[in-house]
Amino acid sequence: MSNTAFIFPGQGAQSVGMGKQICDNFKASSDIFDEASESLGFDIKKMIFEGNDETLKITENTQPTILATSIACLMPLLENGKTPDVVAGLSLGEYSAHVAASTLSFKDAVALVKKRGKYMQEAVPLGVGTMAAILGLGSQDVIECCKAASSFGIVEPANFNCPGQVVVAGEIKAVEKVVELSKEKGAKRSMVLPVSAPFHCSMLKPAGDKLAEEFSNISLNEMKYPLVTNVTAQYINDSSCVKDLLIRQVSNPVLWEESVRTMISNGVDTFVEIGPGKALSGFVKKISKEVRIFNIEDMDSLKKTIDEL
Repeated sequence: MSNTAFIFPGQGAQSVGMGKQICDNFKASSDIFDEASESLGFDIKKMIFEGNDETLKITENTQPTILATSIACLMPLLENGKTPDVVAGLSLGEYSAHVAASTLSFKDAVALVKKRGKYMQEAVPLGVGTMAAILGLGSQDVIECCKAASSFGIVEPANFNCPGQVVVAGEIKAVEKVVELSKEKGAKRSMVLPVSAPFHCSMLKPAGDKLAEEFSNISLNEMKYPLVTNVTAQYINDSSCVKDLLIRQVSNPVLWEESVRTMISNGVDTFVEIGPGKALSGFVKKISKEVRIFNIEDMDSLKKTIDEL
């Protein structure tokens, strides 16, 4: 009996046309996009299927479009009777995971992540903060680089993705200093990322405060499946701590590598990445060679996954 995790991608996975094949072939998937349009007050299908990269890259568009695409890609799996033993998602993907676990209604989640995107963007003025990926250095080395660069401004680890891949976030000069220091320490590659804000660091605290106000109007449901959270990399089974964790998530590092290890140590041997891109599949492969990894983003990958599961 395999133990299956459904995992959901975060920002950066977006592309024009994502989810279109699945939308065209499954009514339940098409309905998800329609429900998103209704909740948001604009035609999300048009934005995703006929729009442009620049529009999709705007954070308050990226977040609801990826969430909607991920849940649309989930529908055919559920229709085929495939359910997870645990769910998780990277950053924004944690909201998709909560929709999959029924903690959040889709309608609430899609409206919430649009605001989340807006608040994250507004928390730090454009041109003040950025992020960088450090490849080929251990986590501890990256943490030390951040400490050494802190005299240039705020800079903190933001994402622990997989062995040898840590993303840092903070003020531009300090982030650039970490890039320089990490190369001196022997990083294979270090590069500033094309992002509009320093996500998952303390500079995003104001976004968390605004998100907390939004959450006060939202009611959560019982969780159908356990979820492994970004902030703690631990399983949660009840929704009482969910709001607090999602609020903290905005300004705390994403412990993705540790989350995957937690699931594997709890017996997960099959990961299904649901939604656009294959970034998470790549991370899981680097974390463990012992597990099976599938993804669902179009008709081919859907068929393959359903056949194998």
